[in-house]
Amino acid sequence: MMRAELGPVLVTGSTGRVGRMVVDYLLDAGVPTRALTRRPEKASFPAAVEVVGGDFTVPDSLEEGLRDVGAVFLVWTLPFATAPAVIERIARRVRRVVFLSAPHRTPHPFFQQPNPMAKLHADIEQLIADAGMLSTVIRPGMFASNTLNWWAPTIRSGHPVRWPYGAAETAPVDDRDVAAVAARVLADEGYAGGDYVLTGPESLSQAEQVRIIGTAIGRDIAFEELSPDEFRRETAATWPRPVVDMLLAAWDATMGRPAYVTSSISDILRAPARPFHQWATDHASAFM
Repeated sequence: MMRAELGPVLVTGSTGRVGRMVVDYLLDAGVPTRALTRRPEKASFPAAVEVVGGDFTVPDSLEEGLRDVGAVFLVWTLPFATAPAVIERIARRVRRVVFLSAPHRTPHPFFQQPNPMAKLHADIEQLIADAGMLSTVIRPGMFASNTLNWWAPTIRSGHPVRWPYGAAETAPVDDRDVAAVAARVLADEGYAGGDYVLTGPESLSQAEQVRIIGTAIGRDIAFEELSPDEFRRETAATWPRPVVDMLLAAWDATMGRPAYVTSSISDILRAPARPFHQWATDHASAFM
């Protein structure tokens, strides 16, 4: 491990699903850790974590959190407006950043459909490059945990999963692996300059993923194929239309070909990436 910085690692997005686990993995590795959150009084972290307030919509609020920091884990979920000011402040105080991005550069049709978040991530990557910081970019593909929002309520109710493009294949990545990779590259300056697409270890159709969840909970789950228009109608009241159109385009584009699969997780962690069946087994209670 080549951790040259003396200051703590600042974790932004520290209460999110990946950021919170990054904090834990850094602590397990003995890395001094500072968690940035908009509401520090409501945050719950181990005593060893230094919790500081800060809000990306108010760039001046970041000064205390960036004091004496060695590296930053950057998660961006807001509009672009304040990104230039935030990146400028980070670059002024910190020499190294690890950015949680997306595989928008990946030459696979699933990742090449129009996607506003992809443009946002690309623009922030450009800001980081222009600022001259040492950077590492990690690019998770489809998260396994998406199925908690997509299918868990239906499965818990005992109804069939009604979904389009059942044969479309993805390589679901476990959030825990993404967080473990983030912590590893934050703790080791030797990964500076790296750019890593993170996927699960296997290409699985959406219908197969439903079947695997059924195996994990001990019962068969029916899968009913929807047309794109039926899916639009069924999600009209609860899903943003641009998200629906983006997903439909991505699933359609990947039909007939396997998902894009990388070895980045096993290469960095020196352990196999968790397969989807392990994720489903470990989260079975959420579907029961």
